[in-house]
Amino acid sequence: MRRLCISLGVAILSMAVQAQDSVPVLPDVPQGVQAISLLGEELRSGEPSQRLQDNLAAARADYERDPNDADNIIWLGRRIAYTGDYRGAIEVFSEGIRKHPGDARFYRHRGHRYISIRELDRAIADLERAAQLIEGTKDEVEPDGAPNPAGIPVSTLHSNIRYHLGLAYYLKGDLDNALRVYEAAIAETPNDDMRVATTHWQYMSLRLLGRDAEARAALEPIHEDMNVIESMPYHQLCLLYKGESEQGTVLDSNITAAGGDSAMYGLANWHYYNGRRDEAKAGFEEMIENSGWASFGRIAAESDLARKY
Repeated sequence: MRRLCISLGVAILSMAVQAQDSVPVLPDVPQGVQAISLLGEELRSGEPSQRLQDNLAAARADYERDPNDADNIIWLGRRIAYTGDYRGAIEVFSEGIRKHPGDARFYRHRGHRYISIRELDRAIADLERAAQLIEGTKDEVEPDGAPNPAGIPVSTLHSNIRYHLGLAYYLKGDLDNALRVYEAAIAETPNDDMRVATTHWQYMSLRLLGRDAEARAALEPIHEDMNVIESMPYHQLCLLYKGESEQGTVLDSNITAAGGDSAMYGLANWHYYNGRRDEAKAGFEEMIENSGWASFGRIAAESDLARKY
């Protein structure tokens, strides 16, 4: 029955994607607001740094030289998003879709930024479309907008599509579909960074569904000596779940690394599915107060507070 429901859900989403052109790209919000949080708060971005503005100016110059080039459109959208203007980025990625409707990258990036502004149904529709477009294609490394210290990109087009699609379902509370996507992502994971990141969300989904034996099995490939370049918080969380790390290690050693806010969320959620609901709520509320509003961990905390408390 669960498989039937999942198949029906995917079919409905596919039809929604086909009708997408009739839906406005962005919902209305008050002037200067980027998004409305899942708790009803108006979210605004601060002034970007000079470095981000300079990077955006360079991307805009490339775009103006050739506004039909797919890479130029993608980088303009990405650089706009890095300044905190997620709505502007979505408009650019939508232009890319109109010009290059068969290029999965535009749906991947627009879906990501729909997550940023809490438009989860739109994100799912875009990322499901991206997943359809990459079927049977060779994966490719996705260049980093903010390279890690090693200068080695750790994600790919396929892994990013599936990672963000699973996340969007998770944030909706649709854990069955999240697991469907995470299982596909794990099967094609390109490296240890993406493995620990995806396993973290997969494990949480299984625990929240009460499928504890499957959750333990999902952790079996995780070990201390993995070649993790930038996703250290996810790695430490997975080791914590296995009983091979301490709570303090997750926070103290890795909070500034990629996934730091998700580490805070993971710890709060760890309390939740282990029955410590008050500790979990305090952790979620702390994230609302102290985390950047566009981080995945912060959005997940909003989702849990809105749905569970």
